Amino acid sequence: MNRTLTIIRIVFLALCIVGSWLVAYTVQEWDHYRWVAVFVGTAIGALVVLVDVLLKGFSLRGLTAITFGLGVGALIAWLLGTSPLLEQGDEQVIFLVRLSLFLICTYLATVIALRGRDEFNLVIPYVRFVPHEVDVPVVVVDTSALIDGRIARVCETQFLGAALVIPSFVLTELQQIADSPDPIRKARGRRGLEVLNELRRLKHLEIRLHQSEIVRRQDLEAKLVFVAQSLGAKLLTTDYNLAKMAQFHGVTWLNLSALDKALRPEIVVGEHVEIELSKPGKDEGQAIGFLGDGSMVVVNHARPHVGSRVSVEITGVLPTAGGKMVFANFLGVLGRD
Repeated sequence: MNRTLTIIRIVFLALCIVGSWLVAYTVQEWDHYRWVAVFVGTAIGALVVLVDVLLKGFSLRGLTAITFGLGVGALIAWLLGTSPLLEQGDEQVIFLVRLSLFLICTYLATVIALRGRDEFNLVIPYVRFVPHEVDVPVVVVDTSALIDGRIARVCETQFLGAALVIPSFVLTELQQIADSPDPIRKARGRRGLEVLNELRRLKHLEIRLHQSEIVRRQDLEAKLVFVAQSLGAKLLTTDYNLAKMAQFHGVTWLNLSALDKALRPEIVVGEHVEIELSKPGKDEGQAIGFLGDGSMVVVNHARPHVGSRVSVEITGVLPTAGGKMVFANFLGVLGRD
């Protein structure tokens, strides 16, 4: 994309130079000022390219807002200028008043439109008018979140009250992963497509496709951040590097792993839980099992029941650098796998 823009800018500058020379060539009186005309044409072309570079971060939605503001401002200025208040009086004064009204009204309308450009939908169909002036939150979903699969269960519970935006290049990448000759990547891609179909079956969930493409695979992360930033959306991903890039650009990151960790129930002393004993413990009579969050449980007097699912009573919880270690007493056998 940058290379294409550079070529276009060079061609435009060359056209300005050639055009200014041809203008001086066709006007006989300007024969002695051809180099001056070329210089002026070059300066004008360079100025336009400079404005283009300065407007690099200006979006199409911003341009739409400015156009809308100029139109509304010009309409208001025309209504005021043609009102009976300015029918009589000095023509020069009336002209100055109308000119002032035009400048003031267009300026104010443009500024107001730019401030509220997210409140109307003229070009980008992801932020739109909604009843009672309530904004619809938008979440951009990347490939890793679809492959992870937990997004479908979260959306099914209706805790995520937002519309999901899936860029078209994410779907393309997901399809490429599903068509990969590598069986592991192929399975991951198919799981992502299955999760996407599960999301589409949820009637309460709104899914929007963002038509956007990328030239190089290396640009995918930057384009995801750009899409989320331009839509004023949050980014749902399990990719840590992408999340940090998004945070650097001021885009909020929705972390499924952090949500899963926050929803894990806290183990308290005296609570009865069921676990599967997987191996003998370090001390005599002990056996080791694991909770759903990966915490290790040391069960006393349970070594003969390794391989069985047992009921235990929590006697202590010890925080460690890797999480927490839980101590429990054996209560009884529930079954053997």
